[in-house]
Amino acid sequence: MGRRTRTAVSLIWALVPLITLGIGTTLVFVFPAIRLRKAIHWLAVVGYLALTVTCFATTNSPDSSVRRTVFAAAIVVLWLGGTAHAFAIRSRAFAARPPLPPRTPPTPDYEGAVRIATGRRELRAAARETARDPVMAWELRIGRPDLPRGFDDGGLIDVNHVPPYVLAQLPRMNTELVDRIVRAREQCGGFTSVEELSALAELPPTLTETLGEYAIFLP
Repeated sequence: MGRRTRTAVSLIWALVPLITLGIGTTLVFVFPAIRLRKAIHWLAVVGYLALTVTCFATTNSPDSSVRRTVFAAAIVVLWLGGTAHAFAIRSRAFAARPPLPPRTPPTPDYEGAVRIATGRRELRAAARETARDPVMAWELRIGRPDLPRGFDDGGLIDVNHVPPYVLAQLPRMNTELVDRIVRAREQCGGFTSVEELSALAELPPTLTETLGEYAIFLP
């Protein structure tokens, strides 16, 4: 809403109690109560509503009665008091809302990521220790993500037994390197260490340390 439009609308809004002889005062103050979200404005709504009900309840009272005096007082408050009240809070009720601050992109949880990576490394170390018992390693299917299992080994891969598509999950693997590993595995019947794997499959030396973190060689 533009500034001129807002000014015109706020002026008409503030004149409603005057134009309606106070009958529309209660509805007028519902707007600032909702927009400004302050209890005092809701109290004003309740007060004006009570005065409106009083007016209707005392409309047909005799001219000389106390009820007629109450009616007249309520009308004056709703009519003139409501108009003055509306003009008093007009600028606040129709003030332009401040622009929303730009959304800050979420900060990466580096510490959380490090904790997760460290936890996975600890799982791999524990699984390697367990795999010293070949029977236990077979029962738990350590290094075999291709088989159904309930044991979390931290992402180990048994290079001697997994199918080629699982070998491709090793870090920095590509189709050519997987083919080399498969051919070398068929020729030698399996590997005993990451150094032997790198030598027989003619893998780049830069891969040795990374593969050593995830590869396991079970008989």
